[in-house]
Amino acid sequence: MPNNILLLSIKPEYADKILAGKKTVELRRVRTRLEAGDLVLVYVTSPQQILVASLEVERVITENLPQKKKYFWEQVKDKAGITDQDFKQYYQGASLGVAIFFSSINIFDKPIELTTLKKKITDNKSSSKLSLYYRL
Repeated sequence: MPNNILLLSIKPEYADKILAGKKTVELRRVRTRLEAGDLVLVYVTSPQQILVASLEVERVITENLPQKKKYFWEQVKDKAGITDQDFKQYYQGASLGVAIFFSSINIFDKPIELTTLKKKITDNKSSSKLSLYYRL
């Protein structure tokens, strides 16, 4: 059972790459408490606005930028689903680089729309994040 579950908002183009297995690492600029075995819920942003999958975290790496920007890129470039140019632009001015690697993906049979998700969260305010996930 995972210790943490994180809902990540991901642009449609990158969510499509995750679902197709072409992107197995998600890049962020803020530290996360995720660790191996935790779950990430994939929420596809506008215009779709749907929850489409859960991902099991394989590992998370965090690097101080810009000192280790090149080293960080070398670790993620074949799995991140972005170009070197996009990577540089995304991390421009950032002090931290976080890479969340996924070991497995569970694509939902039926995506969950934002309105349904909001209702479940509102209806289950006293529930933990974990029980919310398992009720989806």
